[in-house]
Amino acid sequence: MKIPVRTALVLAAAPVLCSALCPAPALAAAKPAPDPWTGRAEATYGSLQKHLYQGPENHGLYQEKTPQQTTDNAHSFLWPMREAAAATVDMAGLPKAGTAYRADAAERFATLERYFEPRDGRPGYDSYLPAPLGQGGDVFYDDNSVVGLSLLDQYRSTGDTTYLGRAEQTFDIVSRGWDDDASKTCPGGMDWVDSPSNTTRAANVTGLAAELAARLYQVKHESRYLKSAQKWYAWNRTCLRQSPGLYRNSRGDDGTVDTTLWTYNSGAMVGTATTLYLATGDHSYLKRAVADADASLAYWKQGDRLHDQPAIFNAIYFDNLRILNGVRPDPAYRQVESAYAERTWKENRDPSDGLFRFQPSGGGDYDASAPAETLEQSAMVQIFAGLATDRS
Repeated sequence: MKIPVRTALVLAAAPVLCSALCPAPALAAAKPAPDPWTGRAEATYGSLQKHLYQGPENHGLYQEKTPQQTTDNAHSFLWPMREAAAATVDMAGLPKAGTAYRADAAERFATLERYFEPRDGRPGYDSYLPAPLGQGGDVFYDDNSVVGLSLLDQYRSTGDTTYLGRAEQTFDIVSRGWDDDASKTCPGGMDWVDSPSNTTRAANVTGLAAELAARLYQVKHESRYLKSAQKWYAWNRTCLRQSPGLYRNSRGDDGTVDTTLWTYNSGAMVGTATTLYLATGDHSYLKRAVADADASLAYWKQGDRLHDQPAIFNAIYFDNLRILNGVRPDPAYRQVESAYAERTWKENRDPSDGLFRFQPSGGGDYDASAPAETLEQSAMVQIFAGLATDRS
């Protein structure tokens, strides 16, 4: 079994338990079942590149969606660009086929740097391209957290410490988001955006930043990363946990709580706890990861809940379940992901162009009038490539 790039980094310290992962003797000689996922990953990536990629002549950027309207920005925001980069790293990790995508992955990360704005004292990846390609934008800490996680994926894939250094720099950016105003209800948490007008401390920022810190600690073994990961993870559990595996969206500075549930908030906490277990040997983190994974899966697989979530949120969720599965295998994780991927391939993909279309929320049933978006097309590449790479 080849471990996916994103999973491999956090599993570097984990023992391989053959009793759990190796095939039974009676099955060892059986011919492996055909794998549809590599072909689907390649087809979905090909459609992304054909219909949404703007090419080297446009600085290697993507458009936000297709069809592109004259009122739209010329290029995508940072988040879709990051997901295209994450998708390409996953393609480069495909067994046998991955080498064909390594040059593409290097290009994606060079393009991501076009969103970086040094600023005086408060650098960060802008939500939109700074001059001369765009008008710039705010630094959103959730965007910067996922950029940092992808930089670590590319570092793991290539061994190039340039990416590790950029991930460390991204940690410094998101660290600014910690709210240390003790007068607020449930003090702490990560601000959503680097702006004086911010009034939200969000589960996504805090969980994803904690995961970034935990993964950096695994590589660098610096106490600042461990302390931050533990503090940020603990705030989400204390201040936004609704029940095992389910985390409310955010807390307002006025004390109000947005109770909306999203799959990626569940996933970030599973991935962070698993990584903290691997980094510290503290089994309480593994126990929490398993409890969150099992409870969240029981909730999300009911009815259309999973299908109605944005595809990109599900991609992040499944990626983190794979991290846990590498430590404490459970076939239910892959079964639910496979069922979701199969349904989405059949119901949300337009066979004429290979593009996925969803409701305006990014999830739900096929909507022929909806545009295809770089964000969601990249999410489906990630899901198919993850299934193709990790067949445990």
